[in-house]
Amino acid sequence: MKFVFLAAATVLLFSTQIFCQRDYFSPEEIEVVRDAQQIDTRIAALTHVIDRRFASLKVDVKAPPFKESSDWGTAPGGTRLELLLDIKRVLEKAVDDIDNLSERPTSMVEMDTGDKKKKKAEGFTELFPRAVRQLAAAAQRYEPALKAQLDISQDPAEKGSILNSLEFCDEIIASVAKLPAAPPADVKKGKN
Repeated sequence: MKFVFLAAATVLLFSTQIFCQRDYFSPEEIEVVRDAQQIDTRIAALTHVIDRRFASLKVDVKAPPFKESSDWGTAPGGTRLELLLDIKRVLEKAVDDIDNLSERPTSMVEMDTGDKKKKKAEGFTELFPRAVRQLAAAAQRYEPALKAQLDISQDPAEKGSILNSLEFCDEIIASVAKLPAAPPADVKKGKN
């Protein structure tokens, strides 16, 4: 009996490792994300990648209008499970990017504002909270869709991926509470 269990576990582990070799970005998406050096544009790119996966699943996440271009490549394909795993992995990457930057704010690329005196830290204090709020807004859009997908899913692997994505969404939404208060709308628009 132990041998059968061990053999089944080995096959499952091996097949999971092979399955995980699928790249969750298209080559074109990799280039777009790589070119998005500022954290707010990086998060915008990553959330658009996720929105594209939901669109391929024919799940409405109330994505903001986004003009598709050839830069993004063709619409992502794959099985339902593959697309759900892509969503989980891209959410994880977004969280990792935010976490990495929060630990090393000086690693942020300098903003091209024309003002030579603008320091990286000033860019960080402006862009980091904006990126976290942007990701949280996307996570709030994703949660109802993920919960609906969880309710209709019969596949344990799909359910696991969806539950992981929901955990990331909860973590992202909770992270907004750790940010300083958002500046008033007038300050954001440059009005005093």
